[in-house]
Amino acid sequence: MGKIIRINMKAKSASLEEIKMEYKLLGGRALTSRIIYDEVPADCDPLGEKNKLVIAPGLLGGTAVSSASRISVGCKSPLTNGIKESNSGGLVATYLAREGIKAIIIEGQPEDDKMYVIEIEKEKVNIIPADESLKNAGTYETTERLIKKYGKDAAIMCIGPAGENKMRAASIIVTDHNGELKFCARGGTGAVMGSKGVKAIVVKNSRGSITYFDREGFLNVARRVNKELMADPKTGDAYKKYGTAQIVNAVNAIGALPTKNFRFGAFEHASNLSGEKLYERVQERKGEGKTGVPCMPGCVIQCGNIYPDKEGNKIVSNLQYETIALVGSNLGFEDLDSVAKLNKEINDLGLDTIEMGCVLGVAIDAGLAKFGDEESCLALLNEIRKNSILGRVLGNGVEITGKVLGAKRIPEAKGQGIPGYDPRALKGNGVLYATSPMGADHTAGNAFGSRNEVNPLGREKQGDLSRNLQIRMTTLDSLGFCIFARGPLFKDTSTLTDMIYYLTGEKLTIDQVWEIGINTLKIEREFNIKAGVSPYRDKLNEFFYSEALPPTGATFDVPENEVEKAII
Repeated sequence: MGKIIRINMKAKSASLEEIKMEYKLLGGRALTSRIIYDEVPADCDPLGEKNKLVIAPGLLGGTAVSSASRISVGCKSPLTNGIKESNSGGLVATYLAREGIKAIIIEGQPEDDKMYVIEIEKEKVNIIPADESLKNAGTYETTERLIKKYGKDAAIMCIGPAGENKMRAASIIVTDHNGELKFCARGGTGAVMGSKGVKAIVVKNSRGSITYFDREGFLNVARRVNKELMADPKTGDAYKKYGTAQIVNAVNAIGALPTKNFRFGAFEHASNLSGEKLYERVQERKGEGKTGVPCMPGCVIQCGNIYPDKEGNKIVSNLQYETIALVGSNLGFEDLDSVAKLNKEINDLGLDTIEMGCVLGVAIDAGLAKFGDEESCLALLNEIRKNSILGRVLGNGVEITGKVLGAKRIPEAKGQGIPGYDPRALKGNGVLYATSPMGADHTAGNAFGSRNEVNPLGREKQGDLSRNLQIRMTTLDSLGFCIFARGPLFKDTSTLTDMIYYLTGEKLTIDQVWEIGINTLKIEREFNIKAGVSPYRDKLNEFFYSEALPPTGATFDVPENEVEKAII
């Protein structure tokens, strides 16, 4: 059935527990949220001793099907003050799942001020003081040193200086099979890891394997899913060439691309930030540049990239749509080179690029930097590295930054920065940001792909749309799937029930599969109610309701009774 590793950082001890029966068919977000709901007081200090950090592969993690080995991290968020799950690609989920580890629970806090490294090999756990050279080290140096020590096939999760300094916008980094960095980016999970005194977790490759109820049955379904993903023009071709940036021009066309601190929904230089331009640059510059890079073992979609400078040397991997929108058009940058340089610095600090794009936009409005000025934006990020008072304000997210600076336009929902779709021009996402237990999180039920079904500017049907999307995306998060794999999974839902059966031997109907998502959303909302987050903060920042967005002139005007339809 699987086991849970429980690590107490106060006692510097680890124990192995049998998984509870009620957790058997839970994984990823469903499991992290259930454990947080069961074990963490909703009114606790997110950076205090009573909060816990839960790490879990999805139910299908480590199996042979494409795109199902994402890792989920859950906690009470120091950014939203409610429940949080953030997930990422990389190697960790595969390694844990293949050893039958359903979850890692990190609890307590060390009584000293040291940082520690947790080593995991099969079911054996060591907690050792972090080398002094890792203190406040950036994520690139940290992963490089740990890979040198533990080997190239070690899976690493770590934090940067922002996490060590418990800044609420801090992320957790996860390495992939090439040593590139992926991110459990949102909600301040890195600050919680820092509050536990954990600089890094190293999971060694002990070459375990998945135990299937019916291996051949599972492999047959997996082959079909993988084949359908490769045959689809988007998942089989476009993502490999253009990555997630393929939607830049499309979001710009509907007037939803965040531009100059969410003043506008379209950017005249959007084509210079597009996936097509990214692909062109990689092809021209060659060298270390590359497209079609997978973020986890066995993924056939391969939406990642390595973006090079003019000499062909890597600037950053992976340059994604959300970063391009928030750090690019939102900050007035017209060239991908500038976006990539800022992306690298934010990554190294161990921060969320969405949150920091929102932060820098507010800071520019306050006169602390200039739109389209690389030097002034990098100078603000350096304040975070120095851990100055200004840096601590910025590193604690857009809501705190906006309040300290007296901003009128603070792009947030439940205290979390708005992603790369302005809710006034994509109103289904406005409903999502307001009602999701996760706050402003596009991956929790992005309505952009449904724009041909429901008018993005319409006031009707947005609630039901968001409700259905939230249920389905929460379920995918729980199974461990990347949301880009949803095509064949939703087209023939017997695919999901068959995979669960062939893996576990449990026969579920598709309604029972969706119940995984529904039940998860219910307990997440109940946690938030106990924490005082919902329904008090089930809304967007006020300027979205009153300030018209060019070029459409839209405001977020979805009726309250329509918004409430999305609440599970």
